[in-house]
Amino acid sequence: RYPCLLVNVGSGVSILYLESSTDYRRVGGSSSGGATFFGLAKIISECKTWKEALDLARRGDSKKVDLLVGDIYGGHYTKLGLKADVIAAYFGKLARMDRGQVTKEDLVAALLKLITYTIGNTAFLYARIYEPKDVIFTGNFLRDNDLAKSKINFMVRRLSDGKINALFTEREGYYGALGAMLNAKHPEV
Repeated sequence: RYPCLLVNVGSGVSILYLESSTDYRRVGGSSSGGATFFGLAKIISECKTWKEALDLARRGDSKKVDLLVGDIYGGHYTKLGLKADVIAAYFGKLARMDRGQVTKEDLVAALLKLITYTIGNTAFLYARIYEPKDVIFTGNFLRDNDLAKSKINFMVRRLSDGKINALFTEREGYYGALGAMLNAKHPEV
């Protein structure tokens, strides 16, 4: 279904605008992707593997670390249309507490939320510019990472009031390699 955006989430993030199967171009991206998540998770928690980092994120509670609108205003901030559960500052509660008051699980959960919400927000902003109905997410960061997929989907749907579809592919970790192979065989496309 064209036009659409393709958001490849690997070490970083690359965003392509696809008008057709032969008419596409890179329109932007971000340096904050899977490598950022894993590198910071290793520093925060001393985890050794990708799986361990994701397991920590699954067990943690980012609300113990992130400062929410409700924490500041005691509830919704209706004057600006902000719900109480909107994040005002990632890791913001740490400014008011000692590091020992939160677990490494909570910190890695907050980190995953920061990365995935930023990816979802960035994709939404590009969708506002290019006006596709669908934003397709792929890339190795999403491989066996349903938690990240759900958070990206939540952010895109929330920001677009449900008007933009966040779609996720199967075998998402192979799209970069597949694209490189096709380009090598057909560089004129």
